[in-house]
Amino acid sequence: MPEKKITILYVDDEENNLYSFKATFRMKYKVLIALSGDEALEIMKAKPVHIIITDQRMPNMTGVEFLEKVIEMFPDPIRILLTGYADMGAVVDAVNKGKIFHYLAKPWNEEELDLTITRAFEKYEEKAEITSMNAKLATSNDQLEFLLRQKLLD
Repeated sequence: MPEKKITILYVDDEENNLYSFKATFRMKYKVLIALSGDEALEIMKAKPVHIIITDQRMPNMTGVEFLEKVIEMFPDPIRILLTGYADMGAVVDAVNKGKIFHYLAKPWNEEELDLTITRAFEKYEEKAEITSMNAKLATSNDQLEFLLRQKLLD
């Protein structure tokens, strides 16, 4: 079975950062890019995404505000915050409100970011496996309840 390509959505209001990210990672990952949180949400409505990497400082909607909206609409993707500012308030908000998996400073280091993406996807797959197992368990419980009721009626 061919290995599934990880889909990453990178959100940044600076086009140069988007193109740099895409040029660096497009061979290894399926890279989607957006200039704003609103544009990113539209992309997510149309395409499944495994990992979201977002800049914190953007006009109209910060990275944390964007991630808060993502959690409501698309809880599954793993979230990573990238920022060029040492703003501890934003980092705390990102952890508490945006429920981020990881925080990285800009400019990003290719190896560190690649390793973070790999670890984030492992987390994504773990969550998907747990969800699948819970669904199977619920089905088994329903079947057992049905059989028990049948037995009690006999």
